[in-house]
Amino acid sequence: MTASSGGVVGSTAGSVVPHPHRRASSMRRTVLAAAALLLMGVLPAAAQDTDPLARLDPNSRYQIESILDSAEAAGVPTRPILLKAIEGIQKHADARAIVNVVRKKFGFLKTAFAALGPVDEDELNAAAGVIEAGGKPDQLGEFRRRQKGRSDLTAFAIWADFIGRGVPKDEAFTAITKLWRDGADDATFQGLWNNVSADILKGLNPGAALQNRIREGPMRGPSGAVKPPESPQENQSSE
Repeated sequence: MTASSGGVVGSTAGSVVPHPHRRASSMRRTVLAAAALLLMGVLPAAAQDTDPLARLDPNSRYQIESILDSAEAAGVPTRPILLKAIEGIQKHADARAIVNVVRKKFGFLKTAFAALGPVDEDELNAAAGVIEAGGKPDQLGEFRRRQKGRSDLTAFAIWADFIGRGVPKDEAFTAITKLWRDGADDATFQGLWNNVSADILKGLNPGAALQNRIREGPMRGPSGAVKPPESPQENQSSE
């Protein structure tokens, strides 16, 4: 048997990679089977394999399956993690890079889950995008207390996108939190995103663009405005 390089997430130190013909654990097979069903309809036909990790070498596959096991045990959604692995496979990225990105994705999701508690999968994925962009877990924790039934998917997606566009991290947090506490709806967040994005494209400093729009007060986006990305970090390459 060959030792796993860099260790395996979710296993004890010194664990070794089992022989390729050794049967996977019941939990692991269940995770992959369920994930494969979930992926049907959300991926191109080429990616809708019944065994989405079949193209990986045994060592890399084992590490990703172990990450999926750990996510399942922690109550973290596995679909975003598997989607990240498939993204890398479809782009023919190096297997070690895929494992590394998948491990990081699990870490972002786990951190977001610890900050927010049980939330909708898409909302948690957007929150993980905030952490990936550079937001702090304690800042995300401010959104743990909320009105029943309220989703912060749009707020998180725009927060992460602002950071990615160069808005200082703390300024992005302060602006999004202010609107959120004031009870802003999705249309208000989208209106802010449209206006700030337009100002940045005109050459205005990202931080100044956001501050200027916040001072103007909440606004709804104009009809026909471009919709902000649902999860900015998902478009990043696995390479």
